[in-house]
Amino acid sequence: MLRLLKRTSAKAGLPPGTLLHIGEEKTHDVNISIIDYDPGRVDEKARATIDDLIAFKERPSVTWINVNGIHDVSVVEAIGKAFNLHPLLLEDVMHTGQRAKMEDYETHLFVVLQMVERREDHEEIEVEQISIVIGSGYVISFQEWEGDVFDTVRERIRNGKGRIRLMGSDYIAHALIDAVVDNYFLALERIGEVIEDLQDQVLTDPRPETLQDIQQAKRDMIFFRKSVWPLREAVGILGREDSPLITESVRPYLRDIYDHTIQVIDTIETFRDLISGTLDVYLSSVSNRMNEVMKVLTIIATIFIPLTFVVGIYGMNFKYMPELEWRWGYFVIWGIMLFLAGLMLIGFKRKKWL
Repeated sequence: MLRLLKRTSAKAGLPPGTLLHIGEEKTHDVNISIIDYDPGRVDEKARATIDDLIAFKERPSVTWINVNGIHDVSVVEAIGKAFNLHPLLLEDVMHTGQRAKMEDYETHLFVVLQMVERREDHEEIEVEQISIVIGSGYVISFQEWEGDVFDTVRERIRNGKGRIRLMGSDYIAHALIDAVVDNYFLALERIGEVIEDLQDQVLTDPRPETLQDIQQAKRDMIFFRKSVWPLREAVGILGREDSPLITESVRPYLRDIYDHTIQVIDTIETFRDLISGTLDVYLSSVSNRMNEVMKVLTIIATIFIPLTFVVGIYGMNFKYMPELEWRWGYFVIWGIMLFLAGLMLIGFKRKKWL
């Protein structure tokens, strides 16, 4: 987060609409893919150029353009010119620290959301900004890097499953947003498994590493909440937006996504409470363990107090101590000390301190 703020400060003093990539530095080439379809056919182009985009734009079919990589200013600027996109929209595309939102630019709609993943081989969640432009007959999705959750959408288009090839660009935009939101549930499922493991650890074997895992889970929930919470408002506005780009037949599907975001938020809040409770249990377990250790040490010290007293008496260097001349004095003193120690142990046992 601090690194992102430092990169954001590079825009200070620049006019609005200035294209400047703000995010993790990338060196890979920008890849543009196209899926153009109608009810009867599907055309795909894995490595497209700007000229290809213009050619597909003129078709009466629906075109989905996916851009992997937003670090190249020239590519983003060329796409903006080809589709007459607003300069502020392009600026938000290249600024990866955007809050989830929806903007209406009359000729096209703009949606920003966060794709959240928590892979099994990663300890932290991964957050990637997804920018979606909805136009008349086309949808453009901008991603930071290769790899996404849209494979199911691609398969539905290729196989003609459902109504996706019968609907317009607003439906494919809904499908992309829905895929991102559905992936939230998968990420939450993995986080839920982590929380269950942490709860077992704090009850059976709380260790310093467990505290670090709890803190990591808390950070994950903070980032997750920050990514999802504003999306509810954005999807709600998109479903109510009085724009010719959103048809009435698609609005029920957008309301369904809105319901899913509420479920995700409720789950996040529940997990936050569970993590806070797990932290409290961890602290209580550590405190109880410390109390047990202190109790044992206190009992040992208490038992040795009278023994130390007896030993201290006979450690004095007085000349006239009759007990020192007794033949069985040594054994008698040992007997007294053992008797006192046993008596105190019996007392502790009756009071259930042992």
